[in-house]
Amino acid sequence: MPAPKATLGAQWLNPTDIRSTITRIQSARTAHSNLLRNLSGRLDRHGDQVSSSLRTLDAKDRPSVVAKSISGFRGELVRESADQRLAHTRGLSGLAEKLTAASVHYRSPVQMLMRDTLGSERRSRIMQQIAASGPVELASLAEYAAATNDKELAAALCSRVADLPRTDRPFSATELADVPLGDLHREMSQALVEAERRVLEALNEDVEFETGKSNPQRTLQIAMLRKREQEIGAYTDDDNADEQPNAAS
Repeated sequence: MPAPKATLGAQWLNPTDIRSTITRIQSARTAHSNLLRNLSGRLDRHGDQVSSSLRTLDAKDRPSVVAKSISGFRGELVRESADQRLAHTRGLSGLAEKLTAASVHYRSPVQMLMRDTLGSERRSRIMQQIAASGPVELASLAEYAAATNDKELAAALCSRVADLPRTDRPFSATELADVPLGDLHREMSQALVEAERRVLEALNEDVEFETGKSNPQRTLQIAMLRKREQEIGAYTDDDNADEQPNAAS
């Protein structure tokens, strides 16, 4: 198996940075959605007004005339709002790209655990003490580390079992690291998926406003990302829950 290659140059974002960025993404997405909702409302009112003014027109000709008028007005609104809409979608994409770049720092609970305890003298001492420990002792210490939520002991144990053949490892490093840092890892993972989903939603809604048609492929991608968020289940996205009926309609 080839040695893993480090992804150098990726921006570091701590959990607070990620939470702050996802909050900004949520706010930007709401602002963009409100803009499009306002524009769509103007388009609907225009259609109603045109339809009302053409009551005397033959019923079979009315729909095409109304559709042409709506299409023309849509073009005006698209041109009028182009810069504002582009600023929203670019801002969203930029924020999401920051999170995507930082995702290399949150690949797994083990990675986060080793980083969290880096430089710990106690971890170093424990590693020396368990250097010759056998499977039974290592298993017992892993149970103790999990029960006491001892990050330094857990990190030392994860390092120790990494040197053992897979068949001889008395516990899973991933499962042990998941005890102290699994919840945080899931929260960060869900935030990254949510950021991607919100950008796609904004782009999809923007294209739908411009053309009057949604993008089926993008709609499917959004649905798959929503499903992934639900599977991770680290937190409830209230905005997403509110959007579900609209997505289904």
